Amino acid sequence: MSKTYFAGVAEQWDTLRASMFGEGVRSAALEQAALFPQAVAVDIGAGTGFIAQGLAPRVAQVHVVDYSPEMLAVARRNLAEYSNVEFHLANGATLPLSDSSADAVLANMYLHHAPEPQAAIREMTRLLKPGGRLVITDLDQHTHTWLQGEQGDLWLGFRRQQVFEWFQNSGLVNVRVEDTQQRCSSQSEDKGDSASIEIFIAVGTRPQPEMQTAVADRYRQAATGLSGCCSPGSTAADTPASPDSISLDVIQPTESACCSTMPLVETDAELSLGCGNPLALAALQPGQVVLDLGSGAGADVFPAARRVEPGGKVIGLDMLEEMLARARATAERAGYTNVDFRQGDAQHIPLEDACVDVVISNCVLNLVQDKGQAFREAYRVLKPGGRLSISDIVTDRPFNPALRADPKAWSVCVSGALPEVEYLALVAQAGFDDIQAVRSQDWPAEDGTRVYSLNLAARKPS
Repeated sequence: MSKTYFAGVAEQWDTLRASMFGEGVRSAALEQAALFPQAVAVDIGAGTGFIAQGLAPRVAQVHVVDYSPEMLAVARRNLAEYSNVEFHLANGATLPLSDSSADAVLANMYLHHAPEPQAAIREMTRLLKPGGRLVITDLDQHTHTWLQGEQGDLWLGFRRQQVFEWFQNSGLVNVRVEDTQQRCSSQSEDKGDSASIEIFIAVGTRPQPEMQTAVADRYRQAATGLSGCCSPGSTAADTPASPDSISLDVIQPTESACCSTMPLVETDAELSLGCGNPLALAALQPGQVVLDLGSGAGADVFPAARRVEPGGKVIGLDMLEEMLARARATAERAGYTNVDFRQGDAQHIPLEDACVDVVISNCVLNLVQDKGQAFREAYRVLKPGGRLSISDIVTDRPFNPALRADPKAWSVCVSGALPEVEYLALVAQAGFDDIQAVRSQDWPAEDGTRVYSLNLAARKPS
């Protein structure tokens, strides 16, 4: 049905499309795709080239894929001025491109025409290089059944949670499904009905598992005193955050918080590899249970343990036994009885639901592949009304591909960092509210991206 519909409207599609949805949809998709001049991009279900027209001037190569020869013929005319576009007549279920061949895959208004959406997302994910992004814009779930008969739609849009799960099931990380602030409007010729449907944008990244090995190796060396990464906290978190829902203040730290340039500091046998002071926003109280994600040698665990006395407890979670051994030795030597160090990672916290009052973390989540999953786990283990207080590295834009693919840059708290707007969106999507943030002064990375530490506090609703 879809193929027949598009064969009949191909010559008029550009006019029809403009009456349904506008340039804002394309702008939203391109903004989330993390494009760069050397990128290879793929436009799935490209139609007459609406998305590809935005891609072609921005990247090295664009693959335009559609299963309607009539729509592709119009796309060839629309994109005739570009020499970097290759056209493919193909079904989205079996894409004629190699594994790990694309930096970005985009699909606009395609998914609701796909017979098996989960399979289609898996096939698009197959094309992505490690670190590459999938961006899908499509319709929210609706009840306008006449669209199936008149326009060949196979699906009446989608629940955003379902799309989120499809992305996760395809192995993508840092998944977000958000509103584009755009709508798709259409008028029934037979039913006299009209539709105005919200358009969502779903974004996910293919993980880079080799980075975790680099991170483990570097921090194992730090634990044994051979090298270091991040600095002790700057004064950033000592400035109170404002009470807006998501508030951002800029402060001037006394020293750079750049993890890759600051020396290793050890005080009272506590190895400090942080980029801020999460305790300053945590407002710890006696009797509370605190969890430190990526606790390392305990630099934040021990002062937190003193603040929650009497009756409180601090759990330090770290993936490296070498770090845990060092922390446990310090705890025994200094006589701490209210600390507990456990092995694990922030993406799979080995604690039951709603068991801690405060979650802290210092320059760790930028090293984690799936930051969204880490925030959801923190939300899960917090009690209702519990607080999240973290210091981390963020950026003003995505890094270039060379830096994103550099294990050394990732392991020194640089190239694993997300743009601030995406980072905050993942915190909010996990369910947190009352999100407050304080920025440090920024500094330039090798590719010109501005990098800075962010001290963030948020709350799990009561």
